Amino acid sequence: MSTNAASTTRSKPFDCPAAWKATAIAGKDNIAIDLTTRHIEAFDNALTHLETRECLSLEDIGRDDFLLPAITDDIRDWVHEIEHGRGVLILRGFPVERFTLEKIERLWFGLGTHFGRAVSQSVMGDLVGHVVDVAGPDSRHRAYRNSCELQLHTDRCDTVGMFCLQKAWKGGLSSYASALAVHDEMLATRPELVAPLWRGFHLHRFGEQLPGEPPYSPVRIPVFSERDGVTTVILLRGYIDMAADEFDLSINDLEWEALNTFADIANRPEFRLDFTLEPGEAILFNNCVILHKRTAFEDHTEPDRKRHLMRLWLMDWVGRPTDSAVGVHKGPGGIRPQEGRMPYYTNR
Repeated sequence: MSTNAASTTRSKPFDCPAAWKATAIAGKDNIAIDLTTRHIEAFDNALTHLETRECLSLEDIGRDDFLLPAITDDIRDWVHEIEHGRGVLILRGFPVERFTLEKIERLWFGLGTHFGRAVSQSVMGDLVGHVVDVAGPDSRHRAYRNSCELQLHTDRCDTVGMFCLQKAWKGGLSSYASALAVHDEMLATRPELVAPLWRGFHLHRFGEQLPGEPPYSPVRIPVFSERDGVTTVILLRGYIDMAADEFDLSINDLEWEALNTFADIANRPEFRLDFTLEPGEAILFNNCVILHKRTAFEDHTEPDRKRHLMRLWLMDWVGRPTDSAVGVHKGPGGIRPQEGRMPYYTNR
């Protein structure tokens, strides 16, 4: 983490490819890359190499264990698009019908190592999060284990990867928006509301803090922060609301207006990119600048046709320069595992 002073606000627009509007992207196809035989053969070769190392568990797989020499240039371009381009891309054409679930999981995890270091996604210590409804509309479960609608938000990592194995029978529409573009719109139309977002808010920890730690972030976590010219966005509106309600934390009228205005702009059709991932499609996006959400969904009645995505939380291998409060929220990356615990909040 850099020791240079962090910015406390910003008075000029973001001038970068990641400050996009959905109208400029104009649809899912324009961020999609169709995998070719060359890519699939490279994945096959990497999986074969893993099979020769039978003792290698999923958590032990590193970049040197999942070598992809035939598509090195492609991966370099994909990583660049995530880190320095628009911040989002779809890979489509994974032959899911050819592989067992275990092989797909190892393929996705292995490919993910080229984008970052996988970290725990809950107190269960899951490095691959299986996004499957086990709770229905019960919001006391973490969102990746229920069927509720989600607001636009970020996760606790630098890059998120989602691999679709099976889509829902109804609903489950995904949406993405550039937080930088929303910031620019607020700067142009409601500049007085920008500073509260840089000041930040306390976040509820959903009961996943370690014993002895406070149930909400001990410092305000800025929605926008910047260090060494690198911007990081952290937005979990649900956890801001929960912390304010449960622990009577003060949020003034201007701060509420800033949050509500940000949400209103982000959900405008010109800012929000909507689509559904199909089986065999995967999305990777820069979680530090891109927001994501989904609509509520209903599953097929057959258990083997339930909506099922595999999620990766990845941290930059080199390390991202961030404000100290970002480190309070993310820590070394992800959520620290706790034996015997489940991602379920009983007080909600």
